[in-house]
Amino acid sequence: MLELLARDGRITNQRLADGVGIAPSTALARLRGLRRRGVIRGFHTEVDLAALGRPLQALIAVRLTVHAREQIEAFDKAVRELPGVLMVFHLTGVNDYLVWVAAVDAQDLREFVVDHLTTHEAVSHAETSLIYEHHRGPGIWGLADPA
Repeated sequence: MLELLARDGRITNQRLADGVGIAPSTALARLRGLRRRGVIRGFHTEVDLAALGRPLQALIAVRLTVHAREQIEAFDKAVRELPGVLMVFHLTGVNDYLVWVAAVDAQDLREFVVDHLTTHEAVSHAETSLIYEHHRGPGIWGLADPA
């Protein structure tokens, strides 16, 4: 059921039920149960950011100055509220965060980094890598179905 939903979050309940070989009422009950238990946290739309005027994407590796809980929480909250931020990853290792952003152009990206990251009191270092392209993988389900 989850594999079918991961491929197509807009699948009809009838097609979902047919795909797993159960009655539509059972499929709906299971889907509601998965949502209630937090296994399914939401349904999302994949958007062409270039079509919305934000063709430049980047991953920005961020290192914090100090690793006090208050500083980590403040940075995390602040960065997740910034326009253009697609995702925020809190990491182990050399870098503390990876921030995935979409920008209008190189100047917009530069201003984002300068205005919100390198000048943030919690940040000691930020390194930007441009994303040429990205593709969704098959997730935990194995090989992607080419059909």
